[in-house]
Amino acid sequence: MADSNGAAPHAVRRLDGSEATELSALAAVFDDLQYSLQCCEHLVGALARPDTDTVLVEALFTGALVAYARCFSGRTKILSDDDLDKLELDGDVAGFHRVLLRLRDHYASRHTNPRETFTVGVAQRNNGRAAGVAVVGAQQPAVDDTTVRQLGRIAYGLSGLVDARMQAAQQKVHLVAQDLDAARLIALPLVDVQVPA
Repeated sequence: MADSNGAAPHAVRRLDGSEATELSALAAVFDDLQYSLQCCEHLVGALARPDTDTVLVEALFTGALVAYARCFSGRTKILSDDDLDKLELDGDVAGFHRVLLRLRDHYASRHTNPRETFTVGVAQRNNGRAAGVAVVGAQQPAVDDTTVRQLGRIAYGLSGLVDARMQAAQQKVHLVAQDLDAARLIALPLVDVQVPA
C-alpha cells in the first residue's frame, strides 16, 4: 500500500459512513465470489482424477455453494437475481441460480445428511418371520463437472460486476477522505495493518 508518491503511509485510519460501509460489503462479496471460484477450480481438478477423494469433493462443493449463496444475502444487498441478467451468459442462468441455492440448503443442512438417505427395514425369513434388521443407505448423486463449471462461470461473471462496483465505491470513499483535514483524520481510530517495507 503506497500513496500517489510511492511512499508507504505511516498510519491507516478507519472510516465509517455509508460510503465506507458500501465498499466494505462489496469487498466481502467479492472475496466470497473469489472463494467460490477457487473451490470450483480445485473441484474441476479433483473430479478429473479417477481416485477422487469424495470427502474433498463434498467439502469444496459445499464451500463453493455457501460462499456463492452468501453473496445474495438480503443482509448485504449487494447482489440480486437481476444481476444475473447482466452477465449475458447462455442458458437459464436464473433457473440454475435457484438450483444452486437449493443445493446450498441441501449440502449445508443442519438436519439431514446430504450424502445418503437411510431406510430401516426388517429382513424376513422364508417362513415369513423376522430374521433381523436391515439399514439400507442410498447414495445421493455426486456433484458433476458441468455443474461445477457453470457455477464457476457465474461466479467469475459476478466477480467482474462486483469489481466494477468496488471501483466506483472506492472513488466515493476517496472523495470523502479528501474532505477530511489532518485534525479530523488523526481523530479516527487506527487500523492495525502490516505494511510491507
